[in-house]
Amino acid sequence: MVEKRVQPLARDAMAYVLAGGRGSRLKELTDRRAKPAVYFGGKSRIIDFALSNALNSGIRRIGVATQYKAHSLIRHMQRGWNFFRPERNESFDILPASQRVSETQWYEGTADAVYQNIDIIQDYGVEYMVILAGDHIYKMDYEYMLQQHVDSGADVTIGCLEVPRMEATGFGVVHVDDKDRIIDFVEKPADPPAIPGKPDSSFASMGIYVFHTKFLIDALRRDAADPNSSKDFGKDIIPYIVKNGKAVAHRFANSCVRSDFEHEPYWRDVGTIDAYWQANIDLTAIVPELDIYDKSWPIWTYAEISPPAKFVHDDENRRGSATSSVVAGDCIISGATLNNSLLFTGVRANSYSKLEGAVVLPSVKIGRHAQLKDVVIDHGVIIPEGLIVGEDPVLDAKRFRRSEGGICLITQPMIDKLGL
Repeated sequence: MVEKRVQPLARDAMAYVLAGGRGSRLKELTDRRAKPAVYFGGKSRIIDFALSNALNSGIRRIGVATQYKAHSLIRHMQRGWNFFRPERNESFDILPASQRVSETQWYEGTADAVYQNIDIIQDYGVEYMVILAGDHIYKMDYEYMLQQHVDSGADVTIGCLEVPRMEATGFGVVHVDDKDRIIDFVEKPADPPAIPGKPDSSFASMGIYVFHTKFLIDALRRDAADPNSSKDFGKDIIPYIVKNGKAVAHRFANSCVRSDFEHEPYWRDVGTIDAYWQANIDLTAIVPELDIYDKSWPIWTYAEISPPAKFVHDDENRRGSATSSVVAGDCIISGATLNNSLLFTGVRANSYSKLEGAVVLPSVKIGRHAQLKDVVIDHGVIIPEGLIVGEDPVLDAKRFRRSEGGICLITQPMIDKLGL
């Protein structure tokens, strides 16, 4: 790993987080909220990872572009990310699509979401722009990527994740030469190009880009003037630079933040019910692949004031207990049994209920004798007494949203239809 400079480049950078996407593959979880606002890890939201990475990297100017059903996302950021102080040359701007360029124009693509706020970016006078997706789970020090960008003289530096070659068919894939210069950018290729010297691996774009600010503004203005452009970084801006400028790949392994317990670079797109469930359940392992307990790289969030979790009753078959589970504050496990489960703040699990492989979002109430296996339960759901999920796949699919991997998503409207 390259040694950092004495004067961090992050001090002269702005992180711009694209957080306007719906995330339709998460189905009903994004009916009321944007994907970056979806809960994750017991007390955080997905967007907290990109924001925490920026803050921990030393970046003190952050903008977040929002669009789809942004209320809960904006409320979360107002509550949890309101500590930036202008007198310390810090800023945190929430940038909803507000028809600032045209009275009829919302954000038309990821590039347009930056283009429409060029004047705000220019007012801060930053030298570098770090463009981030707001919907991935990972820990990364962007300072290393900034250093590579400056040292290589690139027009754009793209964060890249090494993946098995035939698993890269669902990503934007970068084709690099032996010096990591990008010679082609292919969207979801059937036959992904391999990394030089690694025929079984490919570089997938992480949706992380570093630019010199002036270059980015010029590129955005050129793209905005093109009537045939879809105003998107991956479809328009990046392919143009690859063809006409210098694009360089940054290897995620060189800047991934790992504690002593993390052995492999961890990055997850939790864009499907299965992936979302798995990434949360991963945290219940004895030594999880992602260490959220690493105090040297904290995941900042809205720190809700709540009492501690409580486990009560010690009778046969009615014992408040949890094994290999994560339980947040204000949870009361009242004679219930948990295994390999993750509970967010304020969950009530009542007597004789059993949870296995359950991801339970805040303020859920679980009735007595309920048996729930391999489920994701949305915020505020009231689970009726005696409800059984996870034993009959056909019945589960009729009543709830059952994924390809056999995970059941349960929402309150689904419960209401049962008439229990």
